[in-house]
Amino acid sequence: MRKFGLSQSNLRSEDDRFLTGRGAYVDDIAPDGALHAYVLRAPVAHAVVTELDVADALDMDGVRAILTSASIEADGVDNHITSTPAKSQDGTRGKTPRRPLLANGRVRFVGEGLAMVVADTLAQARDAAEAIMVDFDDLPVKVDVAPGGPVIHAEADDNVAYVWDKGDAARVDAALKAAHRVVTLEAADNRIICASMEPRGCYAEPIEGDRLHICFNGQGVWGTKDQAARVLGLNKDQIRVTNPDVGGGFGMKGMAYPETFLVAHAARKLGCAVRWMGDRSESMLSDNAGRDLWQKAELGFDAGNRLVAYRSTNVANMGGYLSGYAQNIQSELFAKVLPGVYDVQDVYMSSTGIFTNTTQVDAYRGAGRPEAIFILERAMDYAAKELGVDRFELRRRNFIKPEQFPYLTAVGESYDVGDFARVLDRAVAEADVAGFGARQANSAARGKLRGLGLCYYIESILGAPEESAEIVFAGDGRVTLLVGTQSNGQGHETVYRQFLATDLGLPPEAVDIVQGDSDRIAKGGGTGGSRSVTTQGTANKAVAEKVIAGFAPFVADRLEVESVDFEDGQFRATGSNRVMTLLEAADAARAAGRDDLLQVKATTKLPGRSYPNGAHLCEVEIDRETGLLEVVKYTVVDDFGNLMNPMMAEGQVHGGVVQGIGQAVSEHVVYDEDGQLLTASFMDYGMPRAQGLPMIEFHSEPVPSTRNAMGMKGCGEAGTVGAMAAVANAALDALWPLGLRQVDMPFTPSRVWAMLQQAEVAVAAE
Repeated sequence: MRKFGLSQSNLRSEDDRFLTGRGAYVDDIAPDGALHAYVLRAPVAHAVVTELDVADALDMDGVRAILTSASIEADGVDNHITSTPAKSQDGTRGKTPRRPLLANGRVRFVGEGLAMVVADTLAQARDAAEAIMVDFDDLPVKVDVAPGGPVIHAEADDNVAYVWDKGDAARVDAALKAAHRVVTLEAADNRIICASMEPRGCYAEPIEGDRLHICFNGQGVWGTKDQAARVLGLNKDQIRVTNPDVGGGFGMKGMAYPETFLVAHAARKLGCAVRWMGDRSESMLSDNAGRDLWQKAELGFDAGNRLVAYRSTNVANMGGYLSGYAQNIQSELFAKVLPGVYDVQDVYMSSTGIFTNTTQVDAYRGAGRPEAIFILERAMDYAAKELGVDRFELRRRNFIKPEQFPYLTAVGESYDVGDFARVLDRAVAEADVAGFGARQANSAARGKLRGLGLCYYIESILGAPEESAEIVFAGDGRVTLLVGTQSNGQGHETVYRQFLATDLGLPPEAVDIVQGDSDRIAKGGGTGGSRSVTTQGTANKAVAEKVIAGFAPFVADRLEVESVDFEDGQFRATGSNRVMTLLEAADAARAAGRDDLLQVKATTKLPGRSYPNGAHLCEVEIDRETGLLEVVKYTVVDDFGNLMNPMMAEGQVHGGVVQGIGQAVSEHVVYDEDGQLLTASFMDYGMPRAQGLPMIEFHSEPVPSTRNAMGMKGCGEAGTVGAMAAVANAALDALWPLGLRQVDMPFTPSRVWAMLQQAEVAVAAE
């Protein structure tokens, strides 16, 4: 077990089935003979639906049902999805207009569902959808992210979904006025499409006892179970919800969507299984988008360049409706890391959410934390240039010092540990910052600009601090671990087997992992907020200890000794060579009728959050003739605490960094003034590609967390949190000598070329 255990870079055990086509994804496992559902979607962004005639379509071959807003309400369906309003410090809550499962007389974005057709085949469902007679009276369209404009919801006549703030506005205003220097930076945080490898999909089927099984590829089952019970008017115990293998989620699959409940209703109505799988175009039109906000940072410094005040302002796009947690992303979650890694107590932020005639916006890898770190770290690099000081020294001067931990931030977060200067020093060395000048000169000799960007990030682990684990010993030598988290491709199965190999000495091939099944697992937190390894890992360790404690007296009695020790999967009589393996003990317990030892459950609650942090150093080259920006060198030094699987942690960082680079360099959602999505395919939407990426260097500089027994901190989102500002700061560094001061993502060739032309015009004007 020493070769397969915690802190070992073991290969992912689940990859064998994924790479050989044996993955159990939702579209692979839908019941044979299931009917196919297809959603007819709105082709306009804002309009009153004046006609929706399904009569001819209903008569077409193979059509079993067509659901509309009117028909499902007539069937008793509670026709809306709920969302969580933001709650500001004065108690004011955001506005939460209803979001119907299907458009209820009015459409508010291109891609909103009008009707769901259920037929024997997908082709028949598509054909019938084309036969539905639809007509609209167009309404004025709003796509700008600012208050005012055509009213989208009566509840928000100025299109403001929420206004949220945190901190003492008057005190921070006074501190900024008293500061020796104030540096201000505005920046756009461009909208992205998640584009998970596997689009959203689901199926539903009636099961025994008038129950309903809903299977969908999400990030947890319990929230969907609760909403399904309300929407369908069922008791919760009448519903089983499962998540199979999931091909990427990134926060986008963490929220409820109409299709899941429509398919569930259709299955109950028709008394048979119904399946739906979105295609790529549907995904781009209807999946929750990410980011999409304008930000402003104001940093106040004293004469010694110590940060004395910080004010952050953002205006965020909500889309046409509120997704589940949309109002809280750029407010509450943003605020958790508002002051970053800096020792500053006069901090204030405000966030305003705006309805627009676009797809809804919600969590995307990092969910508020990348946005907060992006503007702060952009402002810190900018401030270093404006103040004429070294960017590394400015940060060192303002870091929270190791002796200050645990540190209570201005927004109420308690950072447990950290050694930010040590991590930064390691990053400077690993990235060979000393050699940057030579590399810059080499780039210049080839007619290219070269810039170096730094981001020092911190993130707060999110989600419920409570999690459960259950171990069941089967009669065939196998052991089942039931967990409350839900893998979306991160490699949970491997890491959880490593836990049991380390703590119980169980061979990994003997362990089955069960996740995402509301019948077998009563409660869980799912995946999101980089919580899984800390919360589930703690529960896994607790249940393992409970197993050992339960078996120890039983084994001692069997061995006819007073006590036993446990190590490497064996109970050993103290002071002798008499042993019994854990699996042998399980067989003996079964023979003795001790079922209480064969099924053991533990629930744990972390005492506080952990705070992964680290330094990202990025170098870019810019072609002055074409505007092409390339990321040519990238170095990361992270403090994730103790790593459970270093190789997998590095893989998580690589993926996160690439998503951050993608947003910074190529990804950009564009709507025209009519609300039509112009980037609705991979021909138009710039996904990052391997050929445009450098080797990403990853190094670990751990300061173990005190908030869990393993000293872990989580790593799933950290790469993205640090990457955007690192790339943007590198772009600014490259363009700064040309007199450019305002540079915004994405740094596509056309946008960078326009910046270069702006610089040439400015020089010519002088």
